[in-house]
Amino acid sequence: MSLWDKLTGEFIDVIEWTDDSRDTMVWRFERHGAEIKYGAKLTVREGQAAVFVHEGQLADVFQPGLYMLETNNMPVMTTLQHWDHGFQSPFKSEIYYVSTRRFQDLKWGTKNPVMLRDPEFGPIRLRAFGTYSARVIDPALFLTEIVGTDGEVTTEEVAFQLRNVIVSRFSNALASSGIAALDLAANTDELAELLRKRVAPELAAYGVETPALMIENISLPQEVEKALDRRTSMGVVGDLGKYAQFQAAEAMRAAAENPGAAGGGMGAGIGMGMGMGMARGMAQPGPWGQAPAAAPPPPPPPAERVWHLAENGATKGPYGRGDLGRMVQEGAFSRETLVWSPGYEGWKPAGEITELAQLFTIAPPPPPPSA
Repeated sequence: MSLWDKLTGEFIDVIEWTDDSRDTMVWRFERHGAEIKYGAKLTVREGQAAVFVHEGQLADVFQPGLYMLETNNMPVMTTLQHWDHGFQSPFKSEIYYVSTRRFQDLKWGTKNPVMLRDPEFGPIRLRAFGTYSARVIDPALFLTEIVGTDGEVTTEEVAFQLRNVIVSRFSNALASSGIAALDLAANTDELAELLRKRVAPELAAYGVETPALMIENISLPQEVEKALDRRTSMGVVGDLGKYAQFQAAEAMRAAAENPGAAGGGMGAGIGMGMGMGMARGMAQPGPWGQAPAAAPPPPPPPAERVWHLAENGATKGPYGRGDLGRMVQEGAFSRETLVWSPGYEGWKPAGEITELAQLFTIAPPPPPPSA
């Protein structure tokens, strides 16, 4: 090998990045003087993209593959600066590796409660948290909008901005969903998908997408949760009067089982008193001698069915059953009269309808002619 070949070989760079971390999104290839030699080999692996920046201007984006950095395969560079051969580096450039894989298990959550109006409880406050994944879909835009000149960017630096976008849109998505607070647990998947679609346009402006977004929990304030627990307990107990009687019987049984214990006589007396009170409560209607609750009002009578009559090509009515009874007595309504009522498919003779046929069986015969 000649001295010339040896010296020129020193300038053939091998540019690559193997990431052993789980949170690095962007890494700048460090080269002394930022000098990239003509003919350097650029290796871009799956899940990566290489962004070529020349003299502060974004020149090319390389997708996975092996490249020789020459003018013929870098058409954009041809318009920026002519590449010369030799020892002198023809340009000073930078290469940024951008990880395009998914970054999983990123956290989001509301710092402050979200105020909304619930159809059952009225104004309430809710908190929520969950996880999401992020992926760079436009390396050039991501480098321009987020990275800038930073030599290494991790998910911790980017997640703060992404989390703010998600949280700011969560309250709007929750309020517009119209889902009641007690039904949120059954609709978290639907709400998460709605939220993911809401934040997609804003994240796309940074060159990022969220392939998955999950809501792990939506919680009420502790005071409201305690009130709900009490309400649930009342539902489990059922009849409070019977429950009080049961507790009194249990207390009396416990006192009777320990007559020799300290205060046993007092306990027996208390048990007897409670038993007498319970007996009075059982003897009288209502829980513990209280007046029975007022009986609920009877249900409203069913709506009366109305009928329409067809005579001589014209429709008459509607008439109630009482009206038709009077018309039978007057001879203005017969078994052959065509009738119709809502729910029937078409017109039928009145004699074929059981409800109306009864009118003709109980109606008196027509009066005899006058003498």
